[in-house]
Amino acid sequence: MVIYNELLNSGAHPSADTIYRVVKREFPNISYDTVNRTLLTFADIGVVDVVETFGGAKRFDPQVIPHHHLHCTQCGQVIDFYSQDYDDLMVPESIIEQFQVLSKRVVLTGICESCQK
Repeated sequence: MVIYNELLNSGAHPSADTIYRVVKREFPNISYDTVNRTLLTFADIGVVDVVETFGGAKRFDPQVIPHHHLHCTQCGQVIDFYSQDYDDLMVPESIIEQFQVLSKRVVLTGICESCQK
């Protein structure tokens, strides 16, 4: 529960390492492997999502309701945003013929406001 609570309270899309460093303060005997496997189990059962990281460490998202992401290519920050227009995007017929689409998420990449300064 402490791992899940830390993920919820992070206000971001933390990696297993980030969660591990925080949880270890309260539970010094916990292993990184325990934290990582717990987060992956949460993803497997659908209580968290794994975030697109474009080559970085896996990051986790406690927000499982439909939403989209802004990804800063400079600092790696991932920001949630909501858009009914993106939620309503039609999946091309050629994809529907080949895959059973379970969810849709739009990821916009660019440079965040902080990095632009």
